[in-house]
Amino acid sequence: MTPLVKKFAFRIGAIDKPNARKVHTRIMPRLGGLAIYIAFIGSFLLVLPFIPSGLLSHYDMNLIKSVLVGGTIIVLIGALDDRFELSAKVKLLGQIAAACVVVFVFGVKIDLLNIPFGQSMQPVADWVSIPLTIFWIVGVTNAINLIDGLDGLAAGVSGIAIGTILVMASFMGFEPIILMSSLLLGGILGFLVFNFHPAKIFMGDSGSLFLGFSLATLSMIGFKQVTIVSFVTPLLIIGVPLSDTFFAIVRRWINKRPIFAPDKGHLHHCLRELGFSHRRTVLIIYGVAAFFGGCAIVQSIFVQFHAASWVTFVVISLLMFALQIGAELIGIVDKTRRPLLNFFARIKVKMVAQSRSK
Repeated sequence: MTPLVKKFAFRIGAIDKPNARKVHTRIMPRLGGLAIYIAFIGSFLLVLPFIPSGLLSHYDMNLIKSVLVGGTIIVLIGALDDRFELSAKVKLLGQIAAACVVVFVFGVKIDLLNIPFGQSMQPVADWVSIPLTIFWIVGVTNAINLIDGLDGLAAGVSGIAIGTILVMASFMGFEPIILMSSLLLGGILGFLVFNFHPAKIFMGDSGSLFLGFSLATLSMIGFKQVTIVSFVTPLLIIGVPLSDTFFAIVRRWINKRPIFAPDKGHLHHCLRELGFSHRRTVLIIYGVAAFFGGCAIVQSIFVQFHAASWVTFVVISLLMFALQIGAELIGIVDKTRRPLLNFFARIKVKMVAQSRSK
């Protein structure tokens, strides 16, 4: 579908022109997310007649329909933005509408929550679960959109996250998530052939928003019935876009800039400034995403052996430490403020001074 969508994008004027913030230097077609969406929906309709009767319950079908219907709304909003460049408020309203369809039409929401050091899942009241679910879907949807700055970056990171969900769903035997993750991963890999550097087409907001929405929904519903999985797991699965979004908010707050104001301080921008090539930058971030995904799988496996508390504590502590060190090294928040590195430097100076005095 991608070559056909590429021609369609040029025909209707869904193109991306170079500017000061963008890496590419020539006019590029976007709307590539439409190819991923068509492949995803089309393959689902093809395999649907072959699914054994009774394999998917009514609840399972509701989960699948929430992804299909909500995803369709998101793709329409993204496609309109790819062509007409909608305002941020209009796109946000569209994302909220899609999230509300998931929650109110199909009844999919975060109704159980396991705090990191809890022993069992705790029920969540509707007045908490409904806004929490909507916030999660909208937040993750935009997180993927924010990292879509280099050829193949958003598609590859999303593919790694979806692959992580597929592995975990396979361990748990959760058929609807195995099905949806497999189809979506196939669409992503097919598109990545045309999107990896040097890209022939961009996914545009139709792709980044759709992948973000799908990730948010699948990471949430894939484990909501499994009482031994901590809420940390979905955060690890999408650790790269979430951490990049977090540092972007902190960076703009420190520099007294609007939170939604675009800049060139994201992870991929910082790595490029350090001298890494376009392709190597993308591969480095792939590696970080794979590391997060591996941590999610390892943590979920240990949790199944009732070791949730200490495993979660160790994983969170190591990742928080690594994220802070990495952020200071590449200057993703502020190139002059390095509190942790300066702290270690002072300790090193004192140790050297003490050794010399002896």
